[in-house]
Amino acid sequence: MIRARISVAAYRKITVGALALLALIIVSGSAVRLTDSGLGCPDWPACDNDKLVAPLEVHPMIEFVNRLITGLVSAVVIAAVLGAHQRAPRRADLVWLAWGLVAGVLAQIVLGGLVVLYELPPVLVIGHFLLSMVLLWNAVVLHWRASEYKRPGLGRYRPHRLGNGVAMLVAAVIVTGTVVTGAGPHGGDENAERIDVAVRDVARIHGAVVVALLLALAAQMWWLRTRGAPARAQFWSRTLLGVALAQGFIGYVQYFTGVPVLLVGLHVAGAALLWIATVFYWLNVRGPLMSTQPDLAPAVPA
Repeated sequence: MIRARISVAAYRKITVGALALLALIIVSGSAVRLTDSGLGCPDWPACDNDKLVAPLEVHPMIEFVNRLITGLVSAVVIAAVLGAHQRAPRRADLVWLAWGLVAGVLAQIVLGGLVVLYELPPVLVIGHFLLSMVLLWNAVVLHWRASEYKRPGLGRYRPHRLGNGVAMLVAAVIVTGTVVTGAGPHGGDENAERIDVAVRDVARIHGAVVVALLLALAAQMWWLRTRGAPARAQFWSRTLLGVALAQGFIGYVQYFTGVPVLLVGLHVAGAALLWIATVFYWLNVRGPLMSTQPDLAPAVPA
């Protein structure tokens, strides 16, 4: 029996698709919450009782479209697994990472069902979002490693302490941001439970962590440049700082304008982009960072 093989370039396109759809499902999920469509389909896995397809009404259709995107995500994740097994040459690290996406998507489906069945409790909604961040991390690492024809030595995957510190700060920004959202007005349904804390208090904590992140990113960008770090590390350092600045600006504007729906949606999309940029930065900041020879890598990521 002849088995079809997939080239490195072809498999890389599959991983790009998986990453893009996993980011899209975060944005579509926020649209469900921001339009109060969280219970547009009150049952799971069907939409309403035994009806699989939602009626032609705004809230049910928004929730139903989000579930359709989940189906697309599932399909591309299956393609990533099949492609990892058929990629030439086959690599065990890519197979494991692809199966990690499957485990994550299955967990998201189950958790999403619990969110609906228990009528949008904020703890489950936050868990649903944070699990999406874990899936994004998995997808970025899979894409980055799939770009290599052969598996690099393990030493190249040892994160520098700068990368670890920045990743932890960004994670803190995202977690505190979810608490602000959980206490805020956009709960996915007008009767949804909210976290019983003052939005102003948790927003101040979130803002303080954002300021700390921006200062740390500015300092490490200067440090990388003065140390003559590889071009890719410097590129992702600048990119991450730019995304963080834009995200911080949107966050402050939405807070002082009464958290309008459009800006909140942009802020959620920005959180996904911030995490993607963080993981790429983390992957490209490997020690030692001081150049000992001219950097032959391109100034932009492959």
